Amino acid sequence: MFSAQLLDHFQNPRNAGELENADAVAQLENPGCGDVVRLSLKLVDGRSLEVRFKAKGCVAAMACASAVAALAHGKTLREARALSRDDVLKAVGGLSEASVHASYLAIEVLSNALQQLSSS
Repeated sequence: MFSAQLLDHFQNPRNAGELENADAVAQLENPGCGDVVRLSLKLVDGRSLEVRFKAKGCVAAMACASAVAALAHGKTLREARALSRDDVLKAVGGLSEASVHASYLAIEVLSNALQQLSSS
């Protein structure tokens, strides 16, 4: 069973799509199940993040991608870097052991995109 929060993120995704002229784009695929999450980030006024996601895969992967985009959107780089897998899990109301991989994938994609921003 999925939590109400997870189903809400799946049925009503936050910040879905792709940013034009993004400052950073990261994508990862889980080779075990084929889930793919892509994040595009743009630094607005040199301060806060605009975040969009695209994902394909299981319900948990789609919901975690939506959750990580919502969590990071509007945050400073420092605040976004402080986000963790536990924050994603809390945002989706937890995941079963079989689905927890989706939270790792989402937070890893965010980390990769933030590293691109830091090195530019």
